Amino acid sequence: MTKIVLAAREVRKHYGGVRAVDGFSCELQEGRLIGLIGPNGAGKSTLFNLLSGAVKPTSGSIELAGEPVAGMRPDQFSRRGAARTFQNIRLFKRLTILENVLAGFHQSSDLSLLRGVLGLSSYQRGSADVLERAGALLEAFGLYAKRNELAVHLSYGDQRRLEIARAMASQPRLLFLDEPAAGMNAYEGQQLVELIRRLWEENTQLTVFLIEHDMDVVMKLSQEIFVLDSGRLIFHGTPEEVRGSDVVREAYLGGDLDA
Repeated sequence: MTKIVLAAREVRKHYGGVRAVDGFSCELQEGRLIGLIGPNGAGKSTLFNLLSGAVKPTSGSIELAGEPVAGMRPDQFSRRGAARTFQNIRLFKRLTILENVLAGFHQSSDLSLLRGVLGLSSYQRGSADVLERAGALLEAFGLYAKRNELAVHLSYGDQRRLEIARAMASQPRLLFLDEPAAGMNAYEGQQLVELIRRLWEENTQLTVFLIEHDMDVVMKLSQEIFVLDSGRLIFHGTPEEVRGSDVVREAYLGGDLDA
């Protein structure tokens, strides 16, 4: 039986007379790679923020693992198995790369400040385990050799990878990626596609939901794509179906979907 990790029903977000999102519904299935695209001003960022709990809907419902997302704090969102990155990178730039990833393990480990202060042996064992897992994660992202460098000194592409690594540290079942290829060249974008796909293949229950302007990244990575225009869902299908859709091409004013 297919497991639904997130369900949205007739979600709307209005800002005065502007209907940024207008009646969106979806069911995100476990273990899928899912893209969200649409022309400029389609409401993609608003919808992404709604689904990831950053913005409350005007009406409609969004449930993560059966729990309403509206009003859920970021820590609660994380404990229910979801994590996200941001279009504007949000790292602890004065911490090291390793420290940034360790911060991501906070929600997925059973370590506590009190146990650390008391110096309990279980805390020490747990700390060693988390350090080992953090190192393995950095190795997978090609950042282990730089683990003791400050995040502020990383290249833009490495900062993008570090943010995804930190999100993965919480061991999410649902990973939201907000324009992960933004600012990358074609080669860096292809590397990112390969990295995300490898993560997904190694975590078969992981669902990835990404918003991305780089159509090449979306088409290569996604198994299914939602297309938004003027706040409404106009198409949902495979990359091949999206490419062949007259409705989608019209929304993009005849633009090349492969560009």
